[in-house]
Amino acid sequence: MDKMFVKNSTGVLKKVLMCRPTYLKAVPINEIAKKWETTELDVEKMEKEHRSLVEAYEANGVEVVMVDSDSRRGNSVFSRDFGGCIREGYILGNFKESVRFLEREVYKDKMDELGIPMVAECKKGLFEGGDFTFLDDNTLAIGMVARSNEKGIDEIRRSLSKYGYKVIAVPCDEKYLHLDLCFNLVDEKLAVAYREGLPKEFLKTLEDMGIETIDITEESVFNHGCNLQSIGNKRVISLKQNTYVNEELRKRGITVIDLDITEILKAGGGPHCMTFPLSRI
Repeated sequence: MDKMFVKNSTGVLKKVLMCRPTYLKAVPINEIAKKWETTELDVEKMEKEHRSLVEAYEANGVEVVMVDSDSRRGNSVFSRDFGGCIREGYILGNFKESVRFLEREVYKDKMDELGIPMVAECKKGLFEGGDFTFLDDNTLAIGMVARSNEKGIDEIRRSLSKYGYKVIAVPCDEKYLHLDLCFNLVDEKLAVAYREGLPKEFLKTLEDMGIETIDITEESVFNHGCNLQSIGNKRVISLKQNTYVNEELRKRGITVIDLDITEILKAGGGPHCMTFPLSRI
């Protein structure tokens, strides 16, 4: 391997891929957006919120690369979802919802431009990056929720076997959309989780790996209580509204950068969804 891209989910974040929310609408393709589908989202407010996230990254030494926004793919702001990045390169996913189909080639072209090799691709199965996380440097968990399926996970597992990764499927109720609404690793041995929404086998895996959880309620799932972004060195980007989680993180020595983001959330995604890690060491 000539270059390492993303080592895990909690190392020092150096570079991310993002897209502005210029054309974002509350398309009713998830439980959160369904509540807002008749509401015209405030574009000026969303742009301001997105800038605050970009500025938080830059203030903490994270380089931000942008994909151009486009009226034909408003959900591109949730850049996380086109795939996942590992040490050797990236996994290209496969979208379930037609409103997101155009994103795949745009993000693929951007990764080519950035010189990041594709090491796995879902062609027959489904996989979105909101379901993807490292548990440690060699263990990957992939949610099997609403947008990723067994066929897609099997494709990834076969492609990554030569690199020595263990790939764990995590089935959850599809109303939770992606794994990152129910589970998010924020430090090497610390996660925020809605335990009742996760399978017992996965909870046992976390216990065996010594991963502690800050537990949230189901109501908090749909308020993005888990949708945080670790930037490494015990720093986490969160939302101001996550008062309980933020307090619990601080009790454990985590520096919390809490952003006032509310409008973008109405489309169904938070800081984690808006961030595709390109380099994490």
